Amino acid sequence: MSPAKRPAPDPAGHVPGGGRATPDALDGPDRRADGAGGRAPGYAPGRTLPLRVEFVRQLRRRRTMAMFGVLLALPWVLVVAFQFGPAGRGQGSLRLSDLATAGGLNFAAFALSVSANFLLVVAVALFCGDTVASEASWSSLRYLLAAPVPRDRLLRQKLVVALAYSAAAVTVLPLMALLAGTLAFGWNDITVPGTGEVIPAADVLPKFAVVIGYALVSQLVVAAVAFLLSVGTDSPLGAVGGAVGLVIVSSILQAVEALGSLREFLPTFWNSAWLDALAPEPDYSGMVKGVAVSVTYSAVLIALAFRRFRRRDVVS
Repeated sequence: MSPAKRPAPDPAGHVPGGGRATPDALDGPDRRADGAGGRAPGYAPGRTLPLRVEFVRQLRRRRTMAMFGVLLALPWVLVVAFQFGPAGRGQGSLRLSDLATAGGLNFAAFALSVSANFLLVVAVALFCGDTVASEASWSSLRYLLAAPVPRDRLLRQKLVVALAYSAAAVTVLPLMALLAGTLAFGWNDITVPGTGEVIPAADVLPKFAVVIGYALVSQLVVAAVAFLLSVGTDSPLGAVGGAVGLVIVSSILQAVEALGSLREFLPTFWNSAWLDALAPEPDYSGMVKGVAVSVTYSAVLIALAFRRFRRRDVVS
């Protein structure tokens, strides 16, 4: 008897004429065509949503281009401000802002110090907080999952791309500032703020790479908070604003001396510890504590983001 004329089995699974219905008899030829487990031929979960595709999608977005445009333009704006602004306080001034024109390295350190607590925070929050929430706001998240892309893989690919762009944002600003400062003020030895000691530029350059790496690690908490908020809302602005708000609240609490040693557990307390790396005798103890706090917070928050996304109803 052909499959088209095969009688339907009764609720007990028996086919009229004797015997019991097999899975193939119940599902017909469609099941056999789908392969094992009911998957479509050629479907491989590990090949869905490639990183290359996600990188290109995020790169073409206007907010990505606008943010990198601001980060690349800021050092040149600062150069113009120093060139046309009033003269500094003289050689006796040992503040980082007054030593910015002493050379390219001094200028790069100044640019990083003035941008790390707000501009870089906004950049990291934007890249990590907008990535999933924007898909939900466009109603495209459900279609990505229906592709089907496994939820953990979708979230992992989004996170990798967001962290990559965040790392590029944190790196490109001090590097552009180093280039702009060198062209404007020359390649000179660095003058240490506070003490006025002079360190050869060749000795400081490897330390400056450590400073950029620490600035990147210190922004992991911002990235993790923004990503956690992003998987729970369809408002990208809410996710970005929530992460920036956390930094603002942490900075306010950091100024409350009554908290004592409890302030050391705030995510922003050790953000300026990189200045100790530029001293004649570097002290990395503060940076080690800052890395421990930042990595701990970010690991817990990212784990919560994955847990929440697994249980989220994306069609609500």
